[in-house]
Amino acid sequence: MTPAQVLVEAEARAAAAVDPAWAADVLRILVRVPSVTGDELAVQDVMAAQLASFGCAVERLDRDPAAFARDDPEWPGAEMSRDALPIVLGRLGRSGGRRVLLVGHVDVVPPGDPATWHHDPWAADLEDGRIYGRGAVDMKGGVTSILAAVRAIRETGLAERLEGELLVVSVPSEEDGGQGMLAAIRAGAVGDLAIITEPSDLDVVIAHAGALTFRLTVPGRAAHASVRREGISALDNLVTLIRALEDDEETRNAAERNPLMTVLGLPYPTIIGKVSGGEWASTVLDRVVAEGRYGVKLGQTWRDAEQDLRRCIDAAAAADPFLRDHPPTLELTGGKFSSAQIPADHPLPVGLANVAEAVTGRRPASLGEPYGADMRLLVNEGRTPTVIFGPGVVTAAHAADEWVPLDQVVACARTLAAWVVRELGVSPAAEDVAS
Repeated sequence: MTPAQVLVEAEARAAAAVDPAWAADVLRILVRVPSVTGDELAVQDVMAAQLASFGCAVERLDRDPAAFARDDPEWPGAEMSRDALPIVLGRLGRSGGRRVLLVGHVDVVPPGDPATWHHDPWAADLEDGRIYGRGAVDMKGGVTSILAAVRAIRETGLAERLEGELLVVSVPSEEDGGQGMLAAIRAGAVGDLAIITEPSDLDVVIAHAGALTFRLTVPGRAAHASVRREGISALDNLVTLIRALEDDEETRNAAERNPLMTVLGLPYPTIIGKVSGGEWASTVLDRVVAEGRYGVKLGQTWRDAEQDLRRCIDAAAAADPFLRDHPPTLELTGGKFSSAQIPADHPLPVGLANVAEAVTGRRPASLGEPYGADMRLLVNEGRTPTVIFGPGVVTAAHAADEWVPLDQVVACARTLAAWVVRELGVSPAAEDVAS
């Protein structure tokens, strides 16, 4: 190993102080607090109490969601109604100098049909080294890693000796756009470096795509089923537009050249996830509404992708005799996730990989991902170099029997603790100064 891949004494002590049993207990507490997007107040109370117990200076922010949506031009959209936007900040160390951020979201998606689960989504069952439950991997496992790292820094007495500031940022509303992260950024939650502990299987995500959610309202012409040729089915017209979206998806993905994204196979997927229409079984449909997701390419903002989407739909409508005169309506309806990237040779991913290798014995890969994340807000709006590094695999997220491996939660926490100490530095202990 190079010197950068070997922990110094203070870093090693911080990593070793992470308590696996404590981490398991806190993760189970967090999972047992239902915090579906739009209802995060109770779980943020737990976060604030935990941070305060470590001696962090805790700040609570609660932005009015309606005012935020109205006033901020970069408001990232929403898919769930909410009355509050609760944010928790926790600070350790010395302000005014170098600052690093550890960031996580506490909202989770709905659990879906309980019959598809073998485990109660809110029970936080522990089995074979895994914690099961909604939000276990996305991303209360990563949030627990942050808490366990901060606790370890405090338990070793290093918190009082940090030469810079550690800012823990716990946000709501990541799942439906990122209102919480953007509001935190507007309140000053930015710094020199940031790690978001979303699930990455302990690899380092340096690039991610984005996504838009949209609604297509597609017209037709009603007629009695017995003379259906007198009508024009809105469902058939939707099929025409879906075929155009499929062609567009193929073209956009084939044009990608960045190996971080091409290795994914389909980095920019388009799907229709919801379709509704029709009022009578024996009537030709005169209106269909479809809702879906459209990929945002690496290097694009959501506004760039919106233009691509509109061009696709407009061109398909212009080529159809009926839709040319009765164009469909396209609306953006939910989260607006731009893409983000930092260079592979930036000091953040390189330095984090060095620490992770020293802690775990494995050097993490640098990856790109096809999903949207709060990383893009910190990079693009907060001007804060940011990566994703967290426990668990993203394929377990949003699924029945969602799970996270406890050993990765602990390994992530140990890496974070050592990394914070390395990046901020520590002043000599009092006994060292006296001697």
